[in-house]
Order: sequence, then structure tokens, then C-alpha cells
Amino acid sequence: MPYLHADPARVAHWAERLDGLVPKGYRRLGVIWAGRPTHNNDRNRSALLADFQPLGKVSGVALLALQKGPRTEQAGAWYGRAPLINIGAGIEDYDDTMAILDNLDLLVTVDTSVAHLAGAMGRPAWIMLPRAPDWRWLLDRSDTPWYPSVRLFRQQTVRRWDDVAQAIATALATHAWTDT
Repeated sequence: MPYLHADPARVAHWAERLDGLVPKGYRRLGVIWAGRPTHNNDRNRSALLADFQPLGKVSGVALLALQKGPRTEQAGAWYGRAPLINIGAGIEDYDDTMAILDNLDLLVTVDTSVAHLAGAMGRPAWIMLPRAPDWRWLLDRSDTPWYPSVRLFRQQTVRRWDDVAQAIATALATHAWTDT
């Protein structure tokens, strides 16, 4: 671990770009609220950006929306104390995504391919899981043997993300940040 690495030139490019977008002194928190709509369990694994409202109340974080696809339009309705910077449209491929992950303090995502990418890179990621998750996430644990840098947050009630988002917001408020 890690077994995937971002291209240093792309990391530098995204560092410069994000430095110009993220207010100085804010922690960079990447967020992805929905996966591929055609996924056979998307109804259970995807959330709404509005479900992330508790994260927007955490002091000192800027949310960077890495969301791709039709659900990006939800970013236009964001109202939270934390700024939301929508960079999804600027992400061309997984090489860009890896470079961005190298420039984040933390990724918070539902179960998406980017969750696995962050884990493979050894990047810190907190993953929001549905009540009945994909088998790879196992059951009744907050860690995963596949990705030591990942922490799992699980639904208690089917298709209810409020408790999960609140648990993440509480954990963020007391999180011991390390410089990346």
C-alpha cells in the first residue's frame, strides 16, 4: 500500500488550481454524493448533496465537489457555512482524480469508484455505506482490510443518510488533521 500513484505534473497542476479556489486556511474536503445512476444498487448507495448539510456546518473546511454526471446540478442549490467548490466538470479522467486526491485533506464519498481509487492510493477517505453494503465492505466494522486509509460510516436505517452525515460531521469536528 499504496499501489497507485498520481502523476507529479498533474498533482502540481491541480495544487496550483486548488490554491486559487480554496480559501486560505481551509481544509480541503472532497465530496461525492452519488455514484453511477445505472449501478444495480444505486438507489441505496447514492445520496443527495443536501444529505451532506451537516458537513457544511463544520468550521474550517471547504467542500470540493468531485461529483460527475447528471447529479452535479445539485451543487447549485448548496447552502452551507462551508464553501462548496464544484470542480467536477474540470475532471477529465482518473489521472485528474488521483491528482486531486493527492491535494485533498480528506475524501468523503458514498460507495463509488473514487472511494476505491483513494484506498488504492493510500489517501484518507471516509465512505458512507448503505444499510446493506456491497460485500467488499464486510459488516459491523468501521475499517476495511483492503484499504488501511479508509474509514467506514454505515447507515442504521435504509436510505437514511442524516445519521451518517451527522456522525461524519461530529468526527470531522474532532479530527486530528495531518498535513498531506
